[in-house]
Amino acid sequence: MRLEKAPTVASAAGASLGRSCEPTGDGAADGITAAPAFPGIERIEARFHGDAFSPHRHDTYGLGVTLHGVQTFHYRGQRRYSQPGNVIILHPDEEHDGGAGTDEALRYRMLYLEPALLRRCLDADGQPGAALPFVGQPVLADAELRQVLLPALSSLDEGLEDLAVDDLLVRLARCLARHAGAKAKPLGLLAQRQAHRARDYLEANALAPVRSEDLEAVTGLDRYALARHFRALFATSPHRFLVMRRLQHARRMITEGEPLAEVAAATGFADQSHLHRHFKKAFGMTPGRWAGLVGA
Repeated sequence: MRLEKAPTVASAAGASLGRSCEPTGDGAADGITAAPAFPGIERIEARFHGDAFSPHRHDTYGLGVTLHGVQTFHYRGQRRYSQPGNVIILHPDEEHDGGAGTDEALRYRMLYLEPALLRRCLDADGQPGAALPFVGQPVLADAELRQVLLPALSSLDEGLEDLAVDDLLVRLARCLARHAGAKAKPLGLLAQRQAHRARDYLEANALAPVRSEDLEAVTGLDRYALARHFRALFATSPHRFLVMRRLQHARRMITEGEPLAEVAAATGFADQSHLHRHFKKAFGMTPGRWAGLVGA
């Protein structure tokens, strides 16, 4: 088992996160704690024994820090391991699972970042249309990146402030670019605008039926060119983006204790079984399991 080495990192991470993040023992209850929402950003703490998440994909970057135990997951054809203090970087739309790599309890915190936020930061930094940074190594012993993430992950009972997020995005963009490989050719300005129009329309109409013809009318592109430009700019397809917005609505309703049948009907899924399948593909567990972990 190959671990990225991060000597003395665990204590540094614990100190930065405060007393509430001191390592927990094997007796800690499994569960997920979610922070107040911020547009385009979700933050959680997860506590698990054994396997926790089946294979699934997000349409967001997953950025986090392992706090206690050994975090393991399959990613891009390899089994990965992260020990306390290591940073996790998962690219949008890359399949992965997750769980504890030993019998010891696993504890970690993650920040899920919508590519559109990073996209705006790159555009403002003089890189319009540049490829989103792809970091091939998902487990890093990077003290600078860890210190960028820890303030945003420190107080999950508090919301994020706009100015703090501005600084977070700038610093994250630079750290990710430092680890990324070759850059793809930027999209033209017109293609960028068309892809942004499609994204805005999908977000505004997430709970309504959306057809390919609708996006063609909004953007002036044929559906195949739009799909290509959308993925180049946001690292996922228009369909996956729409489904994930619906699932985010569903997850909030589940956390608030709404019955699953009503959640499915309210969020654009054909029935509870349809919601179940998509939820597990996106989050690695069933809606019922999620409800139990968040105490709904």
